[in-house]
Amino acid sequence: ILKYFVLFLLFLLFLSRLCFLSYFCRFVSRFCNIFSCDSCCNPLSMGAIKKMMEEEIPGIYVLSLMIGKNVVQDTENGFFMDVNQQVSLVCSQLAQDARLKGGFNAMGFSQGAQFLAVAQRCPSPPMKTLISVGGQHQGVYGLPRCPGESSHICDVIRKALNSGAYSDMVQKHLVQAQYWHDPLNDDLYKKHSLFLADINQERAVNETYKKNLQLLEKFVMVKFLQDSVVDPVVSEWFGFLKTGQAKETETLQESLLYKEDRLGLAAMDKAGKLVFLATEGDHLQFTREWFNANLLPYLR
Repeated sequence: ILKYFVLFLLFLLFLSRLCFLSYFCRFVSRFCNIFSCDSCCNPLSMGAIKKMMEEEIPGIYVLSLMIGKNVVQDTENGFFMDVNQQVSLVCSQLAQDARLKGGFNAMGFSQGAQFLAVAQRCPSPPMKTLISVGGQHQGVYGLPRCPGESSHICDVIRKALNSGAYSDMVQKHLVQAQYWHDPLNDDLYKKHSLFLADINQERAVNETYKKNLQLLEKFVMVKFLQDSVVDPVVSEWFGFLKTGQAKETETLQESLLYKEDRLGLAAMDKAGKLVFLATEGDHLQFTREWFNANLLPYLR
C-alpha cells in the first residue's frame, strides 16, 4: 500500500507540472470543431480560443465540451476520470446536438487530442477533420521539463513511475497514467494500459476502430519544436521511442503500427489525409496569426 501511495504522489507531481505548464482542452464546432483543456470554459484559455474562432469565422457554431455538471467538475475530471468514460460522455453529447448532425471538425489541445478515440468509437455524427495541437498520440514517457534521456534524476523518476503506472488504482483514477507508455516494459504496457493500448490497437486490431478512423477527411498533427512538456516530442506526430530502450526515437512511418497499418494511418497517409505541421516554441505556444494561417483553413 505504501508503495502505491508513493507512486500516486509521484503522479500527482507529474500532474501539477503538466497543469502548470500547459492547457488541456476540449472543443467542438460546426463546420464543426472539437477541442479539449484545463476547463471547457476558462476565458483565458479555451474561452479565448472559442471567441477568436467566432471572430475569424462569422456564423461558426463552436461547442465547448464539459465533462461534468460544472466547470469545477470538468477540471477535476480532466485529471481523475477514466478516459474511456469521458469518451462515452462526449459521444453522447455529440449525438444529442442536432446542429452537429451533418458532421463536425474536431480539435484537441495537448491531452485533449486523446479524443482521437471519439472518431474511432463514435462515427455518428461524422467527424470530418481532426486537428491535434501538441497531442500525445503514442503517449509519454517522462515528466514535463524533466527529460530522462539527458538527466539521471529524471530517468530515475520515470522508472519509478513505471512500477505503479499500470496498477488498477492508478490506471482507473489518473488520466495521465492512461497514456503513460513504458518502452522498457512493452508487454506490461500492452496488458494493463486501459486506454492508450486499446485505441492504438496494441493488443489486437479492432476493425471497426480502423474503419471509423479512415472516415476522416484530414488528420492534422501539430508538433512544437521546442516542446519541453511532451516527452518524447515525436509522440505529437504519432512517433515514439523504439521499443526496449528509452533514448532513440522513431517516426510514425518507421513504426510497426504504421508498417502493419493497425490503425489505418498508412492508408490515410497514402491517400493524403495525414498533415504534419511543426512550429517553433514550447508546448502550446503559438500566436493568433500562426493559428489563423495554419489551422483555420481546416475549419472553414
